[in-house]
Amino acid sequence: MPNPAELVAELRNSFRSGKTRPLSFRITQLRNLLRMYSEKKDEIVRALHDDLRKCPAEAIVMEIDFLVNDLKNTLWNLDQWARPEYVEKDLANLLDTAYVQREPYGVVLVIGAWNYPIQLTLLPFHGALAAGNCVLIKPSEVSAASAKLIEEIIPQYVDNDCYKVMNGGIPETTDLLKQRFDYIFYTGNTAVGKIVHAAANRHLTPVTLELGGKSPCYIDSSADIKTATKRIIWGKMTNMGQTCVAPDYLLCTKEVEKKFLETATLILREFYGPDLKRSPDLGRIVNDRHFERLQGLLEGGTVALGGDTDAHDRFMGLTVLTDVKSDAAVLQQEIFGPILPVVNVADVKEAIDYLQEREKPLALYVFSNRKADVELLLKNTSSGSVCVNDVIMQLVVDTLPFGGVGNSGMGGYHGKFSLDTFSHKKAILYKDLGLVGEVLGAAKYPPLTNGKIAYLRFMLAKRPPFLMRLVKGVLGGLGPFLGGVLALYLWQKYTQI
Repeated sequence: MPNPAELVAELRNSFRSGKTRPLSFRITQLRNLLRMYSEKKDEIVRALHDDLRKCPAEAIVMEIDFLVNDLKNTLWNLDQWARPEYVEKDLANLLDTAYVQREPYGVVLVIGAWNYPIQLTLLPFHGALAAGNCVLIKPSEVSAASAKLIEEIIPQYVDNDCYKVMNGGIPETTDLLKQRFDYIFYTGNTAVGKIVHAAANRHLTPVTLELGGKSPCYIDSSADIKTATKRIIWGKMTNMGQTCVAPDYLLCTKEVEKKFLETATLILREFYGPDLKRSPDLGRIVNDRHFERLQGLLEGGTVALGGDTDAHDRFMGLTVLTDVKSDAAVLQQEIFGPILPVVNVADVKEAIDYLQEREKPLALYVFSNRKADVELLLKNTSSGSVCVNDVIMQLVVDTLPFGGVGNSGMGGYHGKFSLDTFSHKKAILYKDLGLVGEVLGAAKYPPLTNGKIAYLRFMLAKRPPFLMRLVKGVLGGLGPFLGGVLALYLWQKYTQI
């Protein structure tokens, strides 16, 4: 087993050499990863089947294609994203250059998750690489086949001095977290997220925590129940519910609950046939420990639909629970499986009260054709994301950030937001050493007379953006000489008091 301290030291030396900074180097590495997903597609599909029995279509669309599309988007836009961002200035700095320059943090640790073991491990790796960091990847040991595959194929396609993979369980991860990183990105549950955050605090290391929590789904009587039920069941049964943004529980009236149960029976048969266990489109629970945990959650309410389980095969059909006790474990912890409890509320205001009393969710789903009620939910609840009249699909929009808030995480990524996450935004002011620049700023030097103070206040006062653009345009048209004359006039006007 590699020594974590030695791996980090090697990566730090590589980063200090400046190897990862040129945009051309990063683009080459990203293109190599794009080629990897094409050439290793079959191996990836097999590993995902071994770990979670994912069907090929789900493995390709939700893991491989997701990564491929992210890479293409990054490659097409990285040159533009990485450019300096010039900012507005006040009069005192109008002739100077002020901009934000992204720079890599240094050595980044990416800790992946087991439920989408390829996508959730390598997607943040894309962003860290694109930003110019050196990266140590730690796949989840729970999805052992995928972790082993990542360890085998990553060194075949990217620079081994700058990007490394370390496998192992809890002891190895604990040793890793003792090392000093410049950034840590963790995807997983809230309990471990707190451990990662505490470890990062020892070195004041910034972190992104992509956690889980509850993702409630509100449905009212105005929604098209058939469409809503289809979308909810699809989202709940994708990866057998082992998705951080899967709908976790339903909030609805008793009337809507009855319609949902009636419709769900028909939709399940339409999607998966008369025997869910035989469906080629359904995977399995990742291991025995998680299966036993899910079976324990079934005790929290009345099984109104489903309830089929097979411990030997780690299979569990969609199970809807009604009359759930408020203190039941199924309502307290993230479910991460095909169990869907129903919480009855009288109306949207009661639903808002219920949500406000609990931890902030990773995602909130709203099925309603009442725009006023949707706006009430949007304005009076807090969550990592919201999707109205569908589930999970907000992840597909890579111009939206993906991440949690509060108990469901901190920070976000996807698309340009990934580059932002793994980049320090350095503020740069480039001042002129010439006469004009010196005249404009000379009032800051002692002795500070009343005239100098008046001049400084005038030059530093905030003005409407349109006015500053007008002044900048006028000065630009006047040229340096006349600009200098204007500066001298202002100096004399305000300092001769």
